[in-house]
Amino acid sequence: MSFSDVFRQLAWEDLKLQIYQKTSMDVQRALRARKRNLQDFMALISPAAEPFLEEMAQESYRLTRQRFGKTIQLYVPLYLSNKCNNICTYCGFSLDNHIRRVTLSTEQLHREAQAIRKMGFEHVLLLTGEAPGTVGMPYFREALPLLKDYFAHISMEVQPLEQLEYEELISLGMDAVMIYQETYHQSAYAQYHLRGNKQDFFYRLETADRLGKAGIKKIGIGSLIGLENWRTDVFFTATHLDYLQRHYWQTRYSISFPRLRPCEGEEQPRSLMNERQLVQLICAWRLFAPEVELSLSTRESQVFRNHVVNLGITTMSAASSTQPGGYADPEQKALEQFAIDDNRSASEVAAMIKASNLEVVWKDHELRTH
Repeated sequence: MSFSDVFRQLAWEDLKLQIYQKTSMDVQRALRARKRNLQDFMALISPAAEPFLEEMAQESYRLTRQRFGKTIQLYVPLYLSNKCNNICTYCGFSLDNHIRRVTLSTEQLHREAQAIRKMGFEHVLLLTGEAPGTVGMPYFREALPLLKDYFAHISMEVQPLEQLEYEELISLGMDAVMIYQETYHQSAYAQYHLRGNKQDFFYRLETADRLGKAGIKKIGIGSLIGLENWRTDVFFTATHLDYLQRHYWQTRYSISFPRLRPCEGEEQPRSLMNERQLVQLICAWRLFAPEVELSLSTRESQVFRNHVVNLGITTMSAASSTQPGGYADPEQKALEQFAIDDNRSASEVAAMIKASNLEVVWKDHELRTH
């Protein structure tokens, strides 16, 4: 069995209708529940929940402090390559964008790692475009041991792999994998992914199952907010999380909710989410899944990140560069995957966290749970 079996029983339009039919009574019932289920989550992300945002925020704060203490973990993305064989209409790395392609050499990896360590980071997220011939298993076999000498915790966000490949990468020091479906709307997914292995909707959908079977410590899932109706997409994400937690209960989970940002592809959002709605979503996630890590990237603005740091977030990126080689050589002009919004340094973000009466965590295993 895989999540695909669950997915095939779900109907997008029916679930979308159910979300928009939720009432204030359904929201109040969800707020009173001691342990919230998928129907409660549906109510909390519905338009009917918007007047209850203050109550949701207070409970989200309480649950976060209860489970994670007064901590925020910082990580930094490290882009290994912007080479990609896929055509995805929303991504700056898309094959049809005629840009200079860069894949970091061994020497460049050392330089990037050294520059990142000087900023204080112990937790790095490795990212690439999907080009297995260039940045596939042979490349990862070289890069992981090299980077493990610099960092206490390594996460990866690369092309989907086989279970045995994940098992090998775990043995080489990989701690976590982020794998985002982008959108769970199957027919729309085909419109966004026009060429390459990423066109295979179900192979991507079953990646988290392969990771769970491989025994990974942590899996991150999510959808790209803006591609399709965001409320329906995040409900599918919650259904996915619920399945994974029941089948691979020894694995930890994290959720991301990136909003579509400007990039070379310039795909316009089909489903706009304002900042108040993003706060609603963050709080809904915390109320539904008190034990799950919630991650907020530098896609969001400095002002917004300052505002929500106390409302349910456990993990933030800082000082991000979305181009290969961007830390050791910030002047070079390889194309970014997308434009970031919060451009503060790691020390500035850390100072903001401390000013919010929270503790900065630089190592993943130091993120306290209670």
